[in-house]
Amino acid sequence: MNLDELVSAIKQTSSDSVALKLATLLSSWKDDERDANELETTIERFIGNTWIVSKTEHEQIYSLWSQFRDDAMHGIRGMTMNERLYCFGLFPRWDGAHTEENRKAIYAKLLANP
Repeated sequence: MNLDELVSAIKQTSSDSVALKLATLLSSWKDDERDANELETTIERFIGNTWIVSKTEHEQIYSLWSQFRDDAMHGIRGMTMNERLYCFGLFPRWDGAHTEENRKAIYAKLLANP
C-alpha cells in the first residue's frame, strides 16, 4: 500500500472528522518539508492523542497505518529511490522538480542520499 492508497482507505473506513483530518495530514505531508521520520512521529502522535468515535473504525485505521508504517517507513532504508517515490506518492513532485535544489529536498524527505 502506498501513501495515496492509505489516505483513500482511511476515508473509506470512516467519515469521522478525526479520521478525515488524519487523511488530510497524510496528504499534506507530500508538499511540506518534513521527512519520513517526522511523518511517522506526527502520525503516531496524532493517532495516540485523538479519538475516533467508533472503536472499530479507530482499530481499522490504526491497522491501515501500521501496515503502511511497517512496510514503507521501516523498510525505507532498503528501497531504491523509485520505490520510495512510489510508496510515498511523490512521483508528481519529483517530475515537477526542475532544479537540483528541489530534487535534493525530495531526497532528504525520503531519507535518501543523492
